[in-house]
Amino acid sequence: MKHLNIKIYGKVQGVFYRATAKAVADQLGVKGFVKNEKDGSVYVEAEGDDFSLGEFLEFCHKGSDRAIVEKIETTEAELKNYRNFDILKRKASPQPPPKESGL
Repeated sequence: MKHLNIKIYGKVQGVFYRATAKAVADQLGVKGFVKNEKDGSVYVEAEGDDFSLGEFLEFCHKGSDRAIVEKIETTEAELKNYRNFDILKRKASPQPPPKESGL
């Protein structure tokens, strides 16, 4: 399992990029979130195995039908163990799963 932070630049807001990203992530079993940024980009945190993340990154480069992706920045980060893939509103922050209490 890996965690990727992905920033997508171009015409990626108002073109169903987030909704399509969620559909693709759900189909691949990728967990995390997608949200619009104030600078017009889209930010994604995605977790999954190498194959699923590779397929998801292919989508990120292509985008939704009406999107025009100009550039993508990807960095690997620490796993957060997301349970779902969510579309976030701008000021929302994702809620990682609760820590196991071991009881």
